[in-house]
Amino acid sequence: MNYLTFGGVTVGLCILGYQITTWWPGRKQLTKDPVKHASRLLPFLAAWAYGCLTTLGVAGLIGTASSAVLGLSNWLGDAALVWGVGGSAGELAGRATFVPLSGPGLGLVLILTAVFIAAVAKAGNSADLKRGAWCGICLGTSAGVAGFAAVPLAQAANAVAGRVYEAV
Repeated sequence: MNYLTFGGVTVGLCILGYQITTWWPGRKQLTKDPVKHASRLLPFLAAWAYGCLTTLGVAGLIGTASSAVLGLSNWLGDAALVWGVGGSAGELAGRATFVPLSGPGLGLVLILTAVFIAAVAKAGNSADLKRGAWCGICLGTSAGVAGFAAVPLAQAANAVAGRVYEAV
């Protein structure tokens, strides 16, 4: 199981804050054409959901890569908290329990991995996708709102994948 420290949550929130700040078109522009501006967030949100799913009990190469990103984020965030603002390192911030993916849900993560790799390769500017996945990995098992969103995401992935595998 992946563990999450306050440093990892801090890194995830920094990525989220950066994304929202660079996306924000201004109130006037947003009210003028909300669909256009909201659609610019879709790649980030889709990648966030993918990153979140990779932390929910996935093993193998995908789980190892996700754990490595989370471990690096924990280390970077803890170092920034200790050396930047005088905080303490290693305090756990993850949920005590989470909804793991079922067999079909794990199959869906494998399919989504292939889609994610293709999307990153095809995208002219894949930074939004990479930041979204990184943010999802960091915040997917947090004890706050982002971690709470992981529960219905995992349930939906399990349900959708179960239906797809039953139909095939």
